Amino acid sequence: MAMNSEKEQLNERERNILRSVVQQFILTASPVGSRYITRKYEMGISPATVRNIMADLEESGFINHPHTSAGRVPTDKGYRYYVDSIMELKELKNPEKGIINRTLKTDVTDTEELFKIASNLLSTITNQLACVAYPDIDSGILEKLQIISLTSSRLLIVISIKSGLVRTITLEIKSHVKSSQLESVERLLNERLAGLRMNEIRTTFKDRFKDVDDNQKPVIRMFIDSVDKIFKDDKRNEKLILTGARNIIKQPEFEDPERFESVIELMEDRDIIIHIMEKSSDKDKNDVIISIGSEIEDVKMQDYSFISKEYRLGESVGTLGIIGPKRMEYSKIVAIVDYISKMLSEFLTNSSK
Repeated sequence: MAMNSEKEQLNERERNILRSVVQQFILTASPVGSRYITRKYEMGISPATVRNIMADLEESGFINHPHTSAGRVPTDKGYRYYVDSIMELKELKNPEKGIINRTLKTDVTDTEELFKIASNLLSTITNQLACVAYPDIDSGILEKLQIISLTSSRLLIVISIKSGLVRTITLEIKSHVKSSQLESVERLLNERLAGLRMNEIRTTFKDRFKDVDDNQKPVIRMFIDSVDKIFKDDKRNEKLILTGARNIIKQPEFEDPERFESVIELMEDRDIIIHIMEKSSDKDKNDVIISIGSEIEDVKMQDYSFISKEYRLGESVGTLGIIGPKRMEYSKIVAIVDYISKMLSEFLTNSSK
């Protein structure tokens, strides 16, 4: 799990009380008082000592208290210290693993359908908002390219990437081309580009086709002019699956009309989620990434935490994750995201063989 180093160190009593505040707030969504902690968690210290330690934790910014309550709630800093230094990761039990394995191990060969199944599974098991972003094709390896004539001036380009992803783009061509010309160009493109990564094709395409025949030039010119459109996925927001919005709306945090509206805005503005997922994928590879409230750049995400991990589809990588209130059961959700990511990668690998 990726962690931010926290310079401030807490002693054992402070850690125990911060843990108690976080865990109790996760359970109840209500501010936690010193009396309650003394009564529920037997720490062998007096209520006065608990109050003093809570006051110290508040002064250091780990907890805070709402104006209408004497109880305390964790701050983003408190949650961060909790997940980095205190939280004990839960091991998924065999029945939970069995449900995940059976759900993903379907006869579905369509990768897009498997992404939808994974997103529904994530939201159902965690009771949060689940998101699965399709793999970024930049690192994908071209398997085959096809050119299909739709009309005298429109061509359909079909890009097949090793691992099962297929991308289609419609392009306009200015001059009329014969089917024999298209076949010739298609053959040439596959001879020179198959086996290369998409980002490599984009940056070297022009140099690879300097010596083409005159009858191939009109189509090759169209490819040169549209190289980014053809070999780069510029519609990533259409490649995002979101499920489980009802789960977030049911949380006590979002009973307030303004916060309820923020959920709707989040669902409608998918670019925000895509951006967050891309930022998280820049961090430690192979780790579960936890981003909490103010750590997420977008102000619309201040009330949320985002837990994510990359999955693999051949040479390409995508991201899946959970968005929910900061008051979420981190230890369990981290374990679920981690396991589903591993299993999805495994089943995608098997289905693409």
